[in-house]
Amino acid sequence: MDSRKSAPGGPPPSDVSAAVGFAGLLGLFAWLSFCRNWGILATALDLPGAGMRLDGPYASVLAVVFSGLPMVLWSLLVEKVHRRPSTGLDWTRARPVRAIFDISVTKLAGLWATWALIGFIYCIARYYWRGQYLFSMEMMGAAIIPLLLLSVPYVLWLDRVMVNPRDHAWHFGAMLIGREAYDPDEVKAHLRSWAVKGFFIAFMISILPPGWKGIVNVDPVQALGDPVQLSNMLIQLLFVIDVQIAMVGYLLTLRPLDAHIRSANPFLAGWVAALMCYPPFLLMSGGDPLDYHPNTADWSFWMQGQFAILWVWGAVLVFLTGVYAWATVAFGLRFSNLTYRGVLTNGPYRYTRHPAYISKNAFWWLSTMPFLVTSGSMIDAIRNTIILALVSAIYYWRARTEEAHLLAEDPKYRAYYDWMQEHGLITGALARLTRTVRRRGAVPQAAE
Repeated sequence: MDSRKSAPGGPPPSDVSAAVGFAGLLGLFAWLSFCRNWGILATALDLPGAGMRLDGPYASVLAVVFSGLPMVLWSLLVEKVHRRPSTGLDWTRARPVRAIFDISVTKLAGLWATWALIGFIYCIARYYWRGQYLFSMEMMGAAIIPLLLLSVPYVLWLDRVMVNPRDHAWHFGAMLIGREAYDPDEVKAHLRSWAVKGFFIAFMISILPPGWKGIVNVDPVQALGDPVQLSNMLIQLLFVIDVQIAMVGYLLTLRPLDAHIRSANPFLAGWVAALMCYPPFLLMSGGDPLDYHPNTADWSFWMQGQFAILWVWGAVLVFLTGVYAWATVAFGLRFSNLTYRGVLTNGPYRYTRHPAYISKNAFWWLSTMPFLVTSGSMIDAIRNTIILALVSAIYYWRARTEEAHLLAEDPKYRAYYDWMQEHGLITGALARLTRTVRRRGAVPQAAE
């Protein structure tokens, strides 16, 4: 089944089908329903936990399993992604273990050394041992022994069918062992890829529990007649969807799923722009240099009493958050910052190259309205507006560095980029406007 065919005249075919993310959503909602109704089931079956809901941190981790498993099964059983040439695997030419044993040992040395390095950074960085990150460290500690044990058969099995088993991890291992020549560029590529995983997996695990607890315990009936409560509930649900599907993407960077990291962004500017948006480097939270919230109030404060406007404004905010979550779900198993894992051209990416950034920034402008302040100070209003404009500029910078990375990696992305220049909602409109202005501004030459 080829799920990557595009309509004639459309963008290049997407490396990820819409069905993958949809399968993940079904699994997530099934687990969410189970957790919300656990108290009823426990009472009916006379089990412990009568009247309770499964809203704890471990339930939020299991939600990742229920989101990821359907995506994995769909990808393997229906789309058969493991047979794509882009995996770098050839299942018809499996080598005997003895032929690849030395390669696998070198690769395992590189892999285990990488995990040790990440663990060392976690241990010495005090930031990871307080607040929500304590749960991340607990999960990492519980996972390390199973990962070490499972990595041995996994690497041996995979190296037997890899077209080129001397990948990034092998080059790092070869550098450490010192028995064979290695490529320093491959080592750098390996370290960049694992820097992405080490940084973002810890962050993503830390934010799983609070969102999950909130959405499991929310009362939709109470929110139905209130546009503010209903909007906030739906926004909260959409953020949970975003976090859960993104977590799957960071974890399952596996070749048999065609979801491996081809490369991590090699540009320093890309890393700087991205890390400024996440703790501990975040510059936009309370009291930080790019905090645009002083003396502001949210959208419902300024529109209180205007029932119709509250409904419309809330619907717009829900729509923008929906686009943001859709942009993550569309990636399926491949969501990750700062990496190239194939080219996505369907879903919201058919309309703009950066739907998540556009919708997120539009949400901030419409929900905060920094030009309105409770202090009545014109200085506060001007300052907040300028600061939020700078935040939006950072996301524009992120977008450009990501484009530079992908344009250098894949001809398909270059074709997609060119197609979007003419057909994207924003770039296409600008292109048509430019042509119109030029056409109207052209001065006909006098006949000779």
